Order: sequence, then C-alpha cells, then structure tokens
Amino acid sequence: MKDRSWFEANEARIPKNEVRTRFAPSPTGYMHVGNLRTALYTYLIARHNKGKFILRIEDTDQGRLVEGAVDVIYKTMAECHLDHDEGPDVGGPVAPYVQTERRPYYKEYAELLMQRGHAYRCFCEKAESEEDAGDFDRGDDPCRCLTQEESDRRALAGEKYVIRQRIPHEGTTTFHDEIFGDITVENKTLDDQVLIKRDGLPTYNFANVVDDHLMGITHVVRGNEYLSSAPKYNLLYEGFGWDIPKYVHCSPVMRDAHNKMSKRHGDPSYEDLIAQGFLTDAVLNYVALLGWSPRGEQEIFSLEEMIEVFEMSGISKSPAIFDIEKLRYFNAEYIRRMSAEDFARVAEPFIRQSVRDPRFDTAAIAALLQQRTEVLTEIPEKVDFFDTLPEYGPELFVHKKSQSDETSAKEMLSAVIPAFEALENWDDEHILGCMSALVEKLGVKNAKLMWPVRIAAAGKAVTPGGAVEICRILGKDETVRRLKLGLEKLG
Repeated sequence: MKDRSWFEANEARIPKNEVRTRFAPSPTGYMHVGNLRTALYTYLIARHNKGKFILRIEDTDQGRLVEGAVDVIYKTMAECHLDHDEGPDVGGPVAPYVQTERRPYYKEYAELLMQRGHAYRCFCEKAESEEDAGDFDRGDDPCRCLTQEESDRRALAGEKYVIRQRIPHEGTTTFHDEIFGDITVENKTLDDQVLIKRDGLPTYNFANVVDDHLMGITHVVRGNEYLSSAPKYNLLYEGFGWDIPKYVHCSPVMRDAHNKMSKRHGDPSYEDLIAQGFLTDAVLNYVALLGWSPRGEQEIFSLEEMIEVFEMSGISKSPAIFDIEKLRYFNAEYIRRMSAEDFARVAEPFIRQSVRDPRFDTAAIAALLQQRTEVLTEIPEKVDFFDTLPEYGPELFVHKKSQSDETSAKEMLSAVIPAFEALENWDDEHILGCMSALVEKLGVKNAKLMWPVRIAAAGKAVTPGGAVEICRILGKDETVRRLKLGLEKLG
C-alpha cells in the first residue's frame, strides 16, 4: 500500500469551498431521456450555485462498452449546451476523468479501507454477480473472519480474491436525501458488496465513492434505483472518515404508469427525438419538467432561465410519465417563438428533402411553415407540391364552404389565367390585387376564386399558406402553367 504522503497529496488536490457536481455516464450506447435529465439537473445545480460541472466517463464495466458511445455523450452534451468545466477532453485539477485511467487509485483505497477494518479479501470461488442474484450469504462467508496475517499469506501465495466491504452486523445506518429526506435501514439487511473484482477493476459502487470524494463532488444526482445502495455508500464514506455529499435521487421517467422507458420497448433516445424532428431546446425544456416543478405558471424556459429558477426542492418524489404529445406541444411553441431566420435555417434541410428545384426559395417556403409545424419531419410532405405537382382529380375543386364546384372552378380559372399573364409585378401585393379585382368584377366571394387557384397551383387540399403565397413562390410562369393544367382537368 502507498505511504501516507500519497493519500495526503490526493487530499490536497481536492477543490474546496464550491458546489461541484458531476455527470458520470457509462459509454454503453445511446443517451436515453432519463440520462439526459440527470445530466441536466446536475448541470443546473452547479450553475445555479455558481459552481463547477464535471463530466466523468465510467467505463469500468468493460463487457458493456459500445464503440462510439463516448462520442455520442460528447455530441449530446454539446448540442444541449451542457458545457462542462472539467472532463476528459478539457482536463482539470483532479484528472484523469476516465475511470479506467484511474485504476491505480481504487486498489490503494481498498487496501486503506482493509487496514481501517472496513473491508476484507474474499477468496471464495463464486461469480462476482452473486450478490445481485441473492446467492451470497454474508453470514456464511468464512473469509470475513480470516486474520489479516492469513489473508495476506493467501494473497501473497497467488490466490485469486475480491475485496468486499465489511458491513456491521448490528445497528442501523441513516442517510439523508435532498428529495426523500432521512432513510434508515438495518445493517443486517445489507450485503458485503464487492469493491474490487478479481481482475483488479473496481465495481461501480466503489469507484463512485472514491472518485466523488477525490473530485470534491458536493452533490450526487442519480436515479432512485440507487437509494438501496446509499447506506453502503454512507458506510464507505464513514469508513474512510470522509464528508458525505448531498444525495439527490430522482424518480424514474416512465413510458406509462407501470413501465420505465426502455430502448428495448422502442422508447426514444435523445438522438431519436432529434431525428423525429424535435428541437434540442424544446427537448431540454420538456425533460427538465419531467419530475421538476418550478414555482409559478411558466412552462417555457430557456436554459438561462432554468439556471436562474432551478431549486432542488422542486424535484418530485413521484415518477414522471413521458408524453410525446406534450413534447410536440413544447416543440410547436419553440418553433413559433423562433426568429424567421433561425427557423428558415433549421427547416431548410427538411424542405430540400422534397423541394430540390433551386428556383424555389427555402426561406420563403419556411415562412409559410413556421406557424403550421409541430415537428420538423412534417415539413417534406407539406411542401412536396412545389417540386412536383401531384396527380389529382377535378373533384378536388369541389368545396362546399367556398361555394366551389367544377363548373364555377372552370369559370374562375378561365378568368384568372389571362389576368395573371398580364400581371407585370409578381409579388404578394400585386397577385392579391389582381385576384381582388377579379372577385369584384365577377361578383363572387374571395374563397370562390381563391380555392380553385390554390388547388390548381398545389394539387392538394391542405397546404401551408394560401393561394397568394403559393403562387408568388412558384413564380408567374409555373403558376400559369399549373392553372392551365387545372383548367384542362375541368374539361
């Protein structure tokens, strides 16, 4: 074991007198909604308290690592504006920030814990997951009673072993959670969990405690599935003589009243939601409200506003149900509140999926869509008629409310085509003025003319924008060509 000065040097590196939180994902695949919420709450606690937000990669479970998953974590954090102050890519005072790179620490601290009487070597030939399966009976473990000399002798002889936490047989352990309050458990219900596996790597539970202490973490945010492990964490902190951080255990995000969200059941990850046409800021806002209630009636928050108002007391004990329709509502609100320029920028790739003709201005098309779009993936189908006039029948000209039928539509198109051909200025004002003059001349209501013009121009009953805007974007020549095609359909 290292000498005392090594441990003192590690203690000296720990930042003090500031709030420090960490997001510590495992690179085992995609970023699910619950993970994103944990990252967001951790970030908000740090920023609200003018503290530091740390990214740590927990890759000790080597069997579950997924290639490229670390890149997904970085990409998601960057897209969500959750900028970290310290981490593998930016460094910091308590580097390294990848657990496998911190491997030398864990064995030394496990040895220290054994020296202090709070851990022991276990040479029993059992699977390392025995405590998960409930097959390991701590009371029957002969290794717990080995003398230090006997344990050292067997280790030096090359026997394989794990290092286990020595849980007291008697008494209780009480821990405090910022959401759930004080929770007391009887020590006899806790198992002597594995701290160091046979391969020398730490278990998740042990690495977390060591790293959180050595990184000066003051607030630990995680899912409430870890509530049952919290007493064992407390006993580890006490065994080392370390301060215990504030625990913030968040209730799960559910698909429905009975089932957690799960990729296996087709529930969306953050990346899936973006691919489905949701905006990052809308997703972030909605995810924040899955288990957190701000004061007042406000629902729509920028990240800066969330930092300002976020209080841990607003986090709920109750599970939150993920409602995709509610997210659609948030997304539509965000789209409507965007500047025209910003919406045109995000809408352009979706417009160009179906409108490939460079003659058509994507910004002009985006202006028609902004108040009529809930998710960006709706856009290609809404505007595909600009590129190619769909096949349609003359029955589309029939619309009772507009007092339009095939006969009247034929009359309206016959009148408007030459008027458009004679129009010199092709903009909204002149197109509308031309049609308004025709309406007055023919003695009909606006809709009776506008309906057949829009149908002939778009070939669809439902369009973003009306006849005037569609004709203006199509251009004079293309509009007249399409209106003549419509007239032909009417015989």
